[in-house]
Amino acid sequence: MTATATDDTISVDEFRAQARAWLEANCERKTAEAIAAAGSLRGMHEFTKEQIDAERPKQKRLYEGGFAGITWPKEFGGQGLSGAHELAFTEESKDYELPNFGIAGGTTFGVCAQVMLAHGSDDFKRRHLPRILAGDELWCQFFSEPVAGSDLAGVQTRATRDGDSWVLNGAKVWSSWAHLADYGLCLTRTNWSVPKHRGLTWFGVPVDAPGVTLRVIRLINGGADFCEEFFDDVVIPDADRIGDVDDGWRVARTMLVFERGARAEEKPKGPVEPGALATDFVDVARALGRSDDPEARQLVAKAHTLDFMYQVLQRRLATRLRQGGADAGVAAYGALAHGVFDHERAVWGMELARGDSVAWDESEPEGPGASTALTFLNGRINSVAGGTDQMQRNAIGEQVLGLPREPSWERDKPFDEVLRAAQHWDGRV
Repeated sequence: MTATATDDTISVDEFRAQARAWLEANCERKTAEAIAAAGSLRGMHEFTKEQIDAERPKQKRLYEGGFAGITWPKEFGGQGLSGAHELAFTEESKDYELPNFGIAGGTTFGVCAQVMLAHGSDDFKRRHLPRILAGDELWCQFFSEPVAGSDLAGVQTRATRDGDSWVLNGAKVWSSWAHLADYGLCLTRTNWSVPKHRGLTWFGVPVDAPGVTLRVIRLINGGADFCEEFFDDVVIPDADRIGDVDDGWRVARTMLVFERGARAEEKPKGPVEPGALATDFVDVARALGRSDDPEARQLVAKAHTLDFMYQVLQRRLATRLRQGGADAGVAAYGALAHGVFDHERAVWGMELARGDSVAWDESEPEGPGASTALTFLNGRINSVAGGTDQMQRNAIGEQVLGLPREPSWERDKPFDEVLRAAQHWDGRV
């Protein structure tokens, strides 16, 4: 009897062979342009609902083929296999067009589903995780608020118990691709009479639930990647709660690990290979006739070195997380690296493209000048998203290096008392 992809006794080599055959029969190979654009902002663009919906059948086919949720438990729709099996599929599929949900896919599979696996009830996971793997549900994060960004524990969206349900009132902002999602993982305050970290609770909220108003935010780069949401008497059943009541900060710390880009996934053995030169820089140099320019070649080398450093750091973080479990402090290293160096890399790109990054032919909206300018405008995203650079440094200093915590007059005070004091704040503690 031959083992199949859904058989948890299948060897890695058998699984690899089946994945190779399935990919050949069911997926298109990537074009050279798509391979070059992968991982760069040239490969990112604003999706429409129609584009998202067109990807859902592809995800369902992947799920039905036994290649979605490879390491997730079988009882929740996954394959129950090892990280080595997942790595084998990743290696075999790198040249194929897989379902692409853009940022919504990263948030759904890489952040929200990981939180559900760690903290959701078995009933919650059975209802939602198979639908996620099949492409029927995409999730966003209802996380930051107008009054609580980096100070995440200060959220004020209120959840009030009403029998077997909860009633939500408040506002969220900077929710990535919420207008293309089906659900949001929502952080709320359920207890105002305890210190702010101890009165938080998470819920799964349908984006189209009665009482939810969603507005798209238009950005400086012309994109519409973020939304703001308003909750007016939104009723959510207690069955859609994630984690224990008032224990939401523990859940939030798990989410921060994944939001900061850290993954405890299996990595290839041996040293990290440097790979091809920074393809986006090489493309710009060639397009502008600067391939032989020593100054341009130096900029390409600097970008390539930085890209290699990112790969090495991610490998080390993955090893650390596999050994020690989810740790938001450790994950902060990766977020801080991108927060500090993404902008610097973008500046190098502007130096490479010179005047073409300031003015370009409007008939080439994805040409070297336009793409370089877009990268520059987006260069500060990771200095803020998922927590500012300053917050990442605090996490590393306090949670990894064991340095003293920053003084805080309100850490142990009931949150409602903190809010009352803030109304009369005069700068004195």
